[in-house]
Amino acid sequence: MSHLALLGGTPVMKADDYKARMFHWPIVNDAMRKAQLDVLEAGNMSGTDISKRFEQEFAKWNGTKYALTHNTGTASLTAAMYGVGLGPGDELICTSVTYWASCTGALSLGASVVFCDIDPENSQMDPASFEAHITPRTKAVMVVHYEAHPADMDPIMAIAKKHGIKVIEDVSHAQGGHYKGRMLGTFGDAAGMSLMSGKSFAIGEGGMMLTNDPEVYRRAIRFGHYDRISEVYAKEEYAATNIVPVGGLKNRMHQVSAAIGLEQLKKYPAEVEEITKAMTYFWDGVADVKGIHKIFPKWENSDKAGWYASHFRYDPEAFGGISNVTFAKALCAECAGKGFYAGCNFPLHLSSFFYDFDVYGHGRPTAGLNLPPGTDVRALTGELPVSAHINSLVMGEPWFKHYEPEYIDMYIEAVHKVAEYHTELLDSNEAQEFQGGMALTHRKTK
Repeated sequence: MSHLALLGGTPVMKADDYKARMFHWPIVNDAMRKAQLDVLEAGNMSGTDISKRFEQEFAKWNGTKYALTHNTGTASLTAAMYGVGLGPGDELICTSVTYWASCTGALSLGASVVFCDIDPENSQMDPASFEAHITPRTKAVMVVHYEAHPADMDPIMAIAKKHGIKVIEDVSHAQGGHYKGRMLGTFGDAAGMSLMSGKSFAIGEGGMMLTNDPEVYRRAIRFGHYDRISEVYAKEEYAATNIVPVGGLKNRMHQVSAAIGLEQLKKYPAEVEEITKAMTYFWDGVADVKGIHKIFPKWENSDKAGWYASHFRYDPEAFGGISNVTFAKALCAECAGKGFYAGCNFPLHLSSFFYDFDVYGHGRPTAGLNLPPGTDVRALTGELPVSAHINSLVMGEPWFKHYEPEYIDMYIEAVHKVAEYHTELLDSNEAQEFQGGMALTHRKTK
């Protein structure tokens, strides 16, 4: 009889032991319920007064001059690109391993996306690869603080300054996080982030753009906030347009989301503290297991804030070559089928969309539409060896929302058990290779 539950053994956690509340998100309180009801009863869903209050408080929390609400994180990132002047013929450098919204907005602005590689130790932008992909057409870099881990901003900012490149931060995975004591989203020329219901700072569908540059703020408003153009432009500057948004977009946030956001600001720091306590307890409990490695910032006064989509490095060789897919299945079988999964986001540089697809019917690929004739967009990115193979070398870990040691202990025991008896998997029919796939923005655990 096998020891491992995947192969017929007794699991560490019985189905009745599973606590959905340990993973349920967001945590809703009465203040949030009342806030959204007040908006609905007032018929104030499409106003801006609550959103402006949310912006003021969010900017204060992050320490920036401006915050601008958006209806999605995607919209906030595209607005940030427009805000820094990204346009036709320009190139945006972005890491390949991220959610597509980090960079696809560049194509709608007439720019092209060039991908760079990541650091295998933490899955963040490799500064050397960033610099190697700079061309005379590079206008901006999108720095993604991926899976709650901060990117190494000191060398990235130095490289950007050296080459005169605008810096945009995608903080969708790391709201409230820090790099060397400074809030993420405050280093570059602008930042954008998703605040949708699966993120660590969750308000429903919504996004936020941050900047200290008044012109970036003005441009972002004129791009997709028609009803606020008069706040930042003199009448003679916009009169002839009849305040039509120059992006032809309507990026206004639904005020139910803004109202929830104001309440989330009040309780988010305490929730982050408890999540960190729970996740630290888990990792302290499995620190002695060879072959799995915690991914956490090495810099002083740096953190993972809400631990959104946090992953760990997996060494197949430590387990006889067993794939992360099989190892994750074995772990889940011990834990009522929940908590672990193999891989992360599909490497975008392997998607033909960024090279071959004619989005707008121009008769040639959108990705290189405004580049000099004959430019090979694929060659601008080239080979990214770490990004191409990262999905077989990382695994997603349980995202505990509460510090309950007696419950977390079962997950710790499961890791030790699978590690100890992993040889049972070598001759099983469960072995398989990771095929890759797009990680969802909202991976809900039932």
